[in-house]
Amino acid sequence: MIGTFFWRRLHSLSGIIPIGVFLAEHMFINSLALKGKSSFNQGVALLHSIPYLFAVELVVIFLPLLFHAFYGLWLVYLTKNNVLPYTYFRNWLFYLQRVTALITLLFVGWHVWVLRFSSGLTAGNAFSVVAHALHSPAVMVLYIIGLLATFGHFTNGLWSFLVTWGITVGERAQRVAAYVCIVVFLVFTVVGLNALGAFI
Repeated sequence: MIGTFFWRRLHSLSGIIPIGVFLAEHMFINSLALKGKSSFNQGVALLHSIPYLFAVELVVIFLPLLFHAFYGLWLVYLTKNNVLPYTYFRNWLFYLQRVTALITLLFVGWHVWVLRFSSGLTAGNAFSVVAHALHSPAVMVLYIIGLLATFGHFTNGLWSFLVTWGITVGERAQRVAAYVCIVVFLVFTVVGLNALGAFI
């Protein structure tokens, strides 16, 4: 029988591959908006030209995302938070990983519903649909919060992945990995916020 060890490792891996890889690709496509409406629409058109697109999205994105989300919710439910008596930095990051998980889940669910399934977005009108969605200041604020939570959750999860899978062994390696993850967070934040600004 497959045990908790396997599922936790698979959960950790799924957050990096394929979800983290997709996040980076998604930010790259969104950044095409910095080059103008036609560049962004061409990038979306390229994605829409993938054969069997829905099957690819289902296997590579949606199923891993659903597994990561629902198993993650189970872990959040099981977690006993003790940040008040134990105020260590890493303990706070452990707690924030759970908080950002919930924010990210709500944000991604809303984002996918609005811009993938209910907006009528096509390769030809992609820029206009996204720009219209971000026209409201309240929506823009929610997007900023959602992006920061998503990037924080991913990069903190990346650090945990490196430790969990035995890639960073020892205090020095884990400290270096923490700095690298901070840089990754900052890069994602700059790229993500610049892409948002390009639509307005």
